[in-house]
Amino acid sequence: MCEDLGFEKLLGEEGFFARLLGRSPSGGGREPLYGPDLPVVLLTGGPGMGKARLLRTVRDRFAAKVPVIYLDCGSPVYADRAEPEPDARSAATELLVEAARRLSTWQGTGGSFAFPRLFAGLAVIATGVSEGTPEAVATEVERYADLPQRQRLGGLAAGDFWRGVLGGAARNLLTTLAGQTLDPYSASVSTALIDALFAGLAPRGKAELTRIYGAYPNAADQPEHGLRDLAADFRAGGQGRELAESFLFRALREDLEAAYASASGWLRRVGRPALLLDRADTPLGERLLRAVLDDRRNGRRDRVVIVGTARRADGGAFLYGGLPPREVPAPAEFRPADGVPPAWTRRTGADGDRGPLAGGVLLLRMPYLTGDQLRRETERRQRSAEPEGGAHRRRIDAAVARLSGGRPHTVIRLAEAVAAFRMEADANDRDVLDAPLRSPGDGGPERPVADVLLKELVLDQLPVRLPAEHRDQWLDLLTHLSVAHDEECADVLLRHHQSGRVHRLTAHNVAQLLTDTGWPACERHFIGDFGLRQLLVHRLYRLRPDGAAWYADHHLLRDHYTGWPEGARGGAFRSVVAHRMNHHLVSGGVDDVVGHLAATLPGRPAEWCAELLEIAQAPYPGGADARRQRAEGRVEVAGPALRRTVDQLLHAVWLCEERTRPTGRETAGTLEKLLNLLSIMEFDGAGQLGRTATDWSGLAENEQPLLRCTCTEQLGRRR
Repeated sequence: MCEDLGFEKLLGEEGFFARLLGRSPSGGGREPLYGPDLPVVLLTGGPGMGKARLLRTVRDRFAAKVPVIYLDCGSPVYADRAEPEPDARSAATELLVEAARRLSTWQGTGGSFAFPRLFAGLAVIATGVSEGTPEAVATEVERYADLPQRQRLGGLAAGDFWRGVLGGAARNLLTTLAGQTLDPYSASVSTALIDALFAGLAPRGKAELTRIYGAYPNAADQPEHGLRDLAADFRAGGQGRELAESFLFRALREDLEAAYASASGWLRRVGRPALLLDRADTPLGERLLRAVLDDRRNGRRDRVVIVGTARRADGGAFLYGGLPPREVPAPAEFRPADGVPPAWTRRTGADGDRGPLAGGVLLLRMPYLTGDQLRRETERRQRSAEPEGGAHRRRIDAAVARLSGGRPHTVIRLAEAVAAFRMEADANDRDVLDAPLRSPGDGGPERPVADVLLKELVLDQLPVRLPAEHRDQWLDLLTHLSVAHDEECADVLLRHHQSGRVHRLTAHNVAQLLTDTGWPACERHFIGDFGLRQLLVHRLYRLRPDGAAWYADHHLLRDHYTGWPEGARGGAFRSVVAHRMNHHLVSGGVDDVVGHLAATLPGRPAEWCAELLEIAQAPYPGGADARRQRAEGRVEVAGPALRRTVDQLLHAVWLCEERTRPTGRETAGTLEKLLNLLSIMEFDGAGQLGRTATDWSGLAENEQPLLRCTCTEQLGRRR
């Protein structure tokens, strides 16, 4: 099964989560990691890295032994539930209520949990209901009547907090309100509710509400004032509401802490409770993370494990207090391949409790699949298909490895799609993107796996801060940007494809949105993730018949860089000439590029080789691919020996640099032969090409890029 694919080290009996939760999946106790000052753990990784899959698997493996609740902060259900009473509910309160309800029915060791502290805050904000009458407030409070005391699932009622019997506190509160004649919308309704609330408290309950709500800003240890201010701030919206919501989240964690810290809890409960917050980089998730991080930075400790997801590699801009992340000490991080989780202590500095929130975070870097894991997954999927022989399976494995870069979700989808797919030995890896696949849970027809992946990785995971007016064109813009190298040429494409729109995105905007979404950057490619770029390039070629959109974009960029001064820098390239030639090469200008290279080689072999690599680092358009035949001299080319040899070398280098097909010994030998031929020709500096022949052939034989960049280096490491 794919549920634990790549996560084995995290989920085992002695793994990271067993130690973080203090209990193994089989129920054995484990010496807990960290504490009593716990870090917030953020799973970091872009789309397709398995963050949600890991959270759900943690829940499924551990929830029977220790209270673990999975919550999706990106679900619209919480805002939908809040919408009928916007001054008495919010998406945050609805999420907290759901968490409390699930925990109030938990049936594991120690029994269910009661939430009297949370109930008190929710009851008071219920006075913001639209009608404002005692009856309307009572009806709203009744939504939370199941929270203040534990369900009788083998546990004891929380009689040390409320005087009444099970459920009596909430019921008495409702009866008191409904029996009074009070003016709607007046402070008297709130006063009556708070009076009724405190009338039902046992001494310990009153002390607890005093401790918590008496600490509300400006409450001066008066819980009644704190509760009134909480309700007022909630109704005010904005920062006031965020403050109120953070206090309610604190109250929920205080209720959980009390269940463990009591005499019976100390004897009966094992491990730590956990809230797993999927899509925690949404506004709702960020507010919850900010609340708990701020509390813990200020010295308020609890044993609740908070695990959230963050697509940004640095965990999120909000962690850094407005400072550039590079100016703040990096949060502690854990890579599962390292084996042992790092020691963690809260960073303290000159800022004290006002230091950036990043000091309270542990970043867990989501793991890419290793070559062995990837091969096992593709083999598992192919067992049900007709066997094609070891050579074909190795070719499929290599294509999946390169196109996915080890990104788990992409591996799973590609492996499923190619289970019965026949791939020619010399095919381009992108050919497998046409393999048919039916989306999970989709009763519709099969679609090319490329379309499924683009929906799941791009359309279903739009940047949180992408303005609404750009959502309909986001995939199209990224598709065109797949041929861009830097912000200069990205802006050329964006101006063209957004012409006529009032609101436009700049290349800087798009780069920031890609970073926020967790896609990596590369100094030579604007779309810095190799696998995503191949999906987009594949789509671009098929966007219009005969690759018309592909050719139009490359012609646009070629023409943009035509006429610039010869010595001008070319952004991601050594020169504007190399940049122009790169786009000309892939849009029908092969012969022109060969002529330029043949004319500029004599006298400058080192500079020429560097330019050749930049020009040839380009995707190949769709259709028949004759590069290998041309590189090996099997295609007749006119001209003198120098031009013919440069033509062959260009196509051999292009094969190596595109990174979407095997090269190996055959191509390495071709490279060495051609460079050695050039090295004995009669032109200035020819002899220097002998060393290049040795260097390049060694790289090609080991499937290494000739010109390294961030995305090709990552590709090599993940394989």
